[in-house]
Amino acid sequence: MYRTVNNGELRKDHVGTEVTMCGWVQKSRDLGGMTFVDLRDRYGITQLVFNMETNADLCEAARNLGREFVIQIKGKVIERSSINQDMKTGEIEVQVNEIIVLNKSKTPPFTIEDQTDGGDDLRMKYRYLDLRRDSVKKNIILRSEVAFHTRAYLKNQGFLEIETPVLIKSTPEGARDFVVPSRLNQGEFYALPQSPQTFKQLLMVSGYDKYYQIVKCFRDEDFRADRQPEFTQIDCEMAFVETEEILKTFEGLIKNILFEAKGIKIDEVPRMTYLDAIKDYGTDKPDLRFDMKIKNLESVCKGSGFNVFDSADTVLGIVVPGGANFTRKQIDSLTDWVKRPQIGATGMIYCKFNETGENKSSVDKFFDASALHSWKEISGANEGDMLLILAGKTSSTINAIGNLRLEVANRLNFRDPNVFKPVWVTDFPLFEFDEETETYHAMHHPFTSPKIEDLELLNSDPKSVRANAYDMALNGTEIGGGSIRIHDKELQKKVFNLLGFSDEDAHEKFGFLMEAFEYGAPPHGGIAFGLDRICAVIAGSDSIRDFIAFPKNNSGRDVMLDAPSKIDKDQLDELGLETK
Repeated sequence: MYRTVNNGELRKDHVGTEVTMCGWVQKSRDLGGMTFVDLRDRYGITQLVFNMETNADLCEAARNLGREFVIQIKGKVIERSSINQDMKTGEIEVQVNEIIVLNKSKTPPFTIEDQTDGGDDLRMKYRYLDLRRDSVKKNIILRSEVAFHTRAYLKNQGFLEIETPVLIKSTPEGARDFVVPSRLNQGEFYALPQSPQTFKQLLMVSGYDKYYQIVKCFRDEDFRADRQPEFTQIDCEMAFVETEEILKTFEGLIKNILFEAKGIKIDEVPRMTYLDAIKDYGTDKPDLRFDMKIKNLESVCKGSGFNVFDSADTVLGIVVPGGANFTRKQIDSLTDWVKRPQIGATGMIYCKFNETGENKSSVDKFFDASALHSWKEISGANEGDMLLILAGKTSSTINAIGNLRLEVANRLNFRDPNVFKPVWVTDFPLFEFDEETETYHAMHHPFTSPKIEDLELLNSDPKSVRANAYDMALNGTEIGGGSIRIHDKELQKKVFNLLGFSDEDAHEKFGFLMEAFEYGAPPHGGIAFGLDRICAVIAGSDSIRDFIAFPKNNSGRDVMLDAPSKIDKDQLDELGLETK
């Protein structure tokens, strides 16, 4: 046997035990008569001790060990004279009596420690070394735990895990497809799935009423911290269900994941409509760990002769608890922040409600004490608070005040990563309307069912039709979304037409699904959660990349494999593709 115990297993109860261990040399310390080596594997670190007096040759061999050498040792567990409280194995050490070097190692390009000296690009190039670091290892283990508990929960709920194809037909789902040329059918292409959407609907037609899959999805879109070209979904679908049953089932899934992975118990998950989320938080993925709801101030700000307010479509504000203590430098910093191109505000107005009872604003020459008192009343501010106000076009101002709310919360440490507040957002618009092209786009996807009570509006006022759709947000991040699907061929055809598909286009792209609906499609609906995003939120990270074993960089490249890369001309010729 290469090993009888791992490096995170030994405790004081094991003193006197003879053990065989393997691992990588984390570091060594030569103290003259004694040499200490930290041996690491994925389970932890054990300190090895070599004594010059009892075995000089063995001690000399230990001194020649380099970082990341792979070794096997045999020895006896002894009690440490000085306990290391920071190590799980800190009460013991192993007195070595035999050592074998299984493999030597070059000096790593960066230190294999939590606080490494390697930059992002270097660690991505040597990702197999980066994965040895404890901080990265914890993320990968968390991901494994979340996947395991997901499968266990869904199995207990009667779901079947069913795989769907990876080489499929290109369909419009909102992002660009990755395409794969066919050698046997030259000039034609497969697409990699953006999601298994149509297949899981077909499985409902097939009678598999509870389906799930932890599945790779592919989208050729621009990169940011919570995007990768390939990502993993917890993809689910149910037949003979209404919205309530789906929300209850998958609310239970998230509660189960949080409890099993973090020991966090969640009560009932609150719900709010899309319109309320936008009105109160400026976003459809609200962070409920703190209050600071958006207040509409038009009734007390407009009509005063102050052009910034009078010419604006809307005037919105947030109350900052304790904000009356903000310095001018802090306020100027926030003003500069909202004026960044990414936010787009032209400026910010503030009013401090001091604990002395005196109210002081940045526009005092336009508003008297009575007006400022009205601001305080309508915003619900208390003495010691500060009101921040933005004004302008409705959509851009809502977006800006929503982002300002989050930025203030970040600066005041209101967004505690150890607190978890999931929320369901429901009743999204079915369509988004592009004013420039005067065309409709599906806000979720074209298979989303309208709410039954809004069906008549499809003919008269499509912009007002609400979708039977729902998203779950956790701590300000959308972690999942889904809908009740259309299962009626004629209704699906109507939605396709509103989205600009001719009957011929719809048949070419989705004819297989439309035909399946003619063979007894049950009412059905589902949801998909981002596994990578769930892990990132649970761990308090801003990037999903930290939870993917071999991710792409911010340019979509795998710098370890040097991919994407050019392929040989012979391969291109075989595929019937021309080189530039």
